[in-house]
Amino acid sequence: MINIVYMGTPDYASYILETLIKDKEIEVLSVYTQPDKPVGRKKVLTAPPVKTVALENAIEVHQPLNLRSPETEEEIKALKPDYIVVAAYGQILPKNILDIAPCINLHASILPQYRGASPIQQSLLHGDKETGVTAMLMDVGLDTGDILKISRMDIPKDMMVEELFTALTKIAADLTVDVLKNFNTLTPQKQDDEASTHCSKITKENGLVVFDDAQELYNKYRAFTPWPGVHLESGLKLKEIVLQSTQGSYKPGEILVKSKDSFLVGCKKGSLRINQVQAPSKKQVDGASYLNGKKLKRADILV
Repeated sequence: MINIVYMGTPDYASYILETLIKDKEIEVLSVYTQPDKPVGRKKVLTAPPVKTVALENAIEVHQPLNLRSPETEEEIKALKPDYIVVAAYGQILPKNILDIAPCINLHASILPQYRGASPIQQSLLHGDKETGVTAMLMDVGLDTGDILKISRMDIPKDMMVEELFTALTKIAADLTVDVLKNFNTLTPQKQDDEASTHCSKITKENGLVVFDDAQELYNKYRAFTPWPGVHLESGLKLKEIVLQSTQGSYKPGEILVKSKDSFLVGCKKGSLRINQVQAPSKKQVDGASYLNGKKLKRADILV
């Protein structure tokens, strides 16, 4: 039996936890996750997805504000885990925890690319054709540990972030089980720090777009839908768009063609079809209805 302590917080980590619980050769001794947080307009105190899965399976849950307390160290040492498995936990593990047992982290990129908080979105923002999940041995840095194994996948050109998230979650769950069962046969490989790239948390401000490059705007749409979404300076949200062409040069925001339910808009480079939009404090409508309401026509500028 492989005995582990598990650390994780969001949906991505909860799916991996479910997979580990179902495996008869793996015993999850205890779970560490972030404290419950207020969610929504009513600020309802809500448990992280990992906590919910753990409690449903009668697994002990700990939610320390940080892992630096002597009590946390003693708790984990007393369990005598073979491994500590970490997936999107939300904290860097201090050295005293790293020293208890091999700490295996699952990061949703091909490291050393996209170290940090938003690797899945970054792969779409950059129009990557390939991504993956890296299993690594953790050290005191941020996603800098030695690589144990990488599982890769191709990214379809129109794949949205939620679809990619789901695909990578399944890959991560399978990779975790594989690495745990074959750990002693793996040779850790140092990362090439000079080739590393970094990414930070996504904010609402990241969703602001302009009609410069159609491909870049479409990549933002893929990466930021449904959250934080993409919007113009005016606050108009582009809820459903399609990349029409990467060729051609137009006035930014120029309305090129209006059809029954949508319209084409030009960029400095390329063009996009706008199917659905939402103005501030308004309901979502199809593109053509929005143009009609604003009395916009061909050659006008969308702002």
